[in-house]
Amino acid sequence: MKPVNNDRVLVVLSGGQDSGTCLFWAKEHFKEVWALTFAYGQKHVLETELAQRLAEKAGAHWEMMSIPFIAQLSSNSLTDDSIPMDEDKPADGPPNTFVPGRNLFFLSIAAVYAREHGISHIVTGVSQTDYSGYPDCRDAFIKSLNVALNIGIDEQFIIHTPLMWIDKAQTWEMADRLGVLDIIRHETLTCYNGIPGDGCGQCPACKLRRAGLEEYLKLSKK
Repeated sequence: MKPVNNDRVLVVLSGGQDSGTCLFWAKEHFKEVWALTFAYGQKHVLETELAQRLAEKAGAHWEMMSIPFIAQLSSNSLTDDSIPMDEDKPADGPPNTFVPGRNLFFLSIAAVYAREHGISHIVTGVSQTDYSGYPDCRDAFIKSLNVALNIGIDEQFIIHTPLMWIDKAQTWEMADRLGVLDIIRHETLTCYNGIPGDGCGQCPACKLRRAGLEEYLKLSKK
């Protein structure tokens, strides 16, 4: 374990719009940015390649970690080609694009990684405002996990969630303010069908992303 460096931050970077925006948010707020990307058995490995490119553009130290056990723990449409993707959120429970435990494992592993590299600040792009029914994107979960990690690892981690209380339009606004609107729009992958940039336009992730972009562009008159 290295001595803690408070100028250093670790971003959990998926290669999507939200974590990509958080990467550049971290660059604005910290002197040294590290990024950790997970290959967890997701169908669209292109997102890990895009994560690496984003990290390079941000001047961040990037590393990818393979944790395929996540895909083996449950059945969901993001890791299993045989499961048709939910087009809309079910009336009860999360959509089948929810990967149970994903953020739990990501942040727990990130905390151990951070400890070994002298990092106490961790950034994740979760949002309760546009959380798509995923329970592990909620503020109560993140705060509870933060406390548990601090107790269990005996460290003082601070988990930052810059997007927690803003919607997709405001996320686009943040990217624009950070000077990376075009990068986030064209060089990230949010689409559940694996199409980068504006995506397929039909899956729930694309619809949410597109609606937010259109709202922001209308308000900003760009």
